[in-house]
Amino acid sequence: MTPDDRPHDPSADGPRTDVIGRADADGPTAALGRFRARDGSSGAPCRLDVDGPHAALVVGKRGYGKSYTLGVLAEELSRASGVAPIVVDPMGVFDGLAADGGDVTGCVRSSPSVTADAVPPRAWCEMLGLEPSSGAGALVWQSAAAAGSLAEMRARASDADAPAEQRRAASNHLALADSWGVFAPDGLTAADIASGAVTVLDVSGLSEAAMNAVVRAVAAGVYEARVSRSIDRLPWVLVDEAHAFFDGVAGPALRRLLTRGRHPGVSLVAATQRPSALPAVAVSQADLVLAHRLTSRADREALEAARPTYMGASFAERSPTNPGEITLVDDASEAVHAVRVRERDTVHGGASPRASDEN
Repeated sequence: MTPDDRPHDPSADGPRTDVIGRADADGPTAALGRFRARDGSSGAPCRLDVDGPHAALVVGKRGYGKSYTLGVLAEELSRASGVAPIVVDPMGVFDGLAADGGDVTGCVRSSPSVTADAVPPRAWCEMLGLEPSSGAGALVWQSAAAAGSLAEMRARASDADAPAEQRRAASNHLALADSWGVFAPDGLTAADIASGAVTVLDVSGLSEAAMNAVVRAVAAGVYEARVSRSIDRLPWVLVDEAHAFFDGVAGPALRRLLTRGRHPGVSLVAATQRPSALPAVAVSQADLVLAHRLTSRADREALEAARPTYMGASFAERSPTNPGEITLVDDASEAVHAVRVRERDTVHGGASPRASDEN
């Protein structure tokens, strides 16, 4: 049995503590579960630091608890002081966080809207599949740069001094964006979602482009609000199926949280079944990695590419075998732990239906 496989002893020598993510035990923490020995027995409680900002990665194949773990963390963040948890829910499985969960408080915003000017002009072109150098793309860019609402963007594009076919193409693309129903003058602001309760952004009914627009606006909004200190709480942005957003117009805003979020105090937790589909920075910048079972070679290799030297054995060698178990890599203490995630206090909506349940 290696030191990292023993039931954890917080009094042991070295940098290890019973709080993962920092070297001391002061400030708010999240009850993640219990340290797990190689024989399957449980050790001391495992708690995560939520006092300071983190870039975290939660990975695992389908059915092994990735979304469940994200829900556990969201529950704990709702109980912590000084933080603002925001869950991006592309699958519609986190509504239970707003149900009666005792001391867990939350609200679900179904098909949330954002302001049009929260998406930068160049991102409008990318979002609508237009080349910025094309006639229609240039019109959309110019309209987005000058307007504060989608209605004003459409009016400017329609009345622009440009060839009719370019105005028509730009207007048609902006009409498509309007049909998504996610742009409104009274769209979400950072202040709207920077409360102590969990805010679940249920984007499950939206197209991929529309989901990305919402996440781009929210991620950029909380970052800028913390830079300007217009909100006091430290935002935690938890993104399920994160690969769908890093690959879209939300990608630049999420990358900024990974690389620059620490200074203003914004945390990002990216969860995915496909770490191989994430950009390398999403793995390399993570100071906390919570790895459920992975069997795809490509996904294991994506983690291996950023495996720290102190980890010793590979992710494949340390891969847990049962749902709810994780290999936790903590860069703050340069240690690796085997952990069993605790049970949810609120209803988990991510379980797959069974035919036998319908009889």
